[in-house]
Amino acid sequence: MSLPAEEFAPVPLSAVLRQGTRDAHAGANSERFIEELLSGGLTRAAHADLTAQLLPVYEALEEASAALGDDHRGAGLVFAELARVPALERDLAFLYGPGWREEIRILPATRAYADHVREVGGSLPHYTAHSYTRYLGDLSGGQIVKRMMKEHYGLDEEGVAFYTFPDIPKVKVFKDAYRHQLDLLDLDDDEVAATLAETHLAFTLNRAVFTELAAVHC
Repeated sequence: MSLPAEEFAPVPLSAVLRQGTRDAHAGANSERFIEELLSGGLTRAAHADLTAQLLPVYEALEEASAALGDDHRGAGLVFAELARVPALERDLAFLYGPGWREEIRILPATRAYADHVREVGGSLPHYTAHSYTRYLGDLSGGQIVKRMMKEHYGLDEEGVAFYTFPDIPKVKVFKDAYRHQLDLLDLDDDEVAATLAETHLAFTLNRAVFTELAAVHC
């Protein structure tokens, strides 16, 4: 007896990534720096330092986004609404002052993270991994971070623009649309495996940054 075709339907990429990185995600959220920052145990300077580390990572990621916009397979995963570099620059100007470019310091783990994204971002599976890790994180846990930064460190909307998406009025609707685009990507089995592996690496690179931040602020 043959089984219906739907019995053999592939697992959607969004589900592969969600299920395959659950432990990695939990591990990143339990890093000491993140736990203490969200509990109010650090200072506004720690929030500012985290914001500074995000800038080179998003500069690299959004360079890759611009290049991928011409790729017929990956263009659907590039959303102008997600661009974070202008918001990060506004936050840094508020947190450090007008001379912020000379004031911030970029940690070695951050440079390694940004350099890696810049090196691999032209590959659709690799870009997908870093886009998924960063942007869906910003739209999900990032909203909790925003609320905690405002509550614990005396911030209003200024200083947390990074976590605000004015062109995305309904976050859940947008996240569903993003996951739908993930599932539409024309990736073969090897590319799906590469995407999952790179997503794990993205979490590892993030955790390395948190470890270095903890050494400074905790």
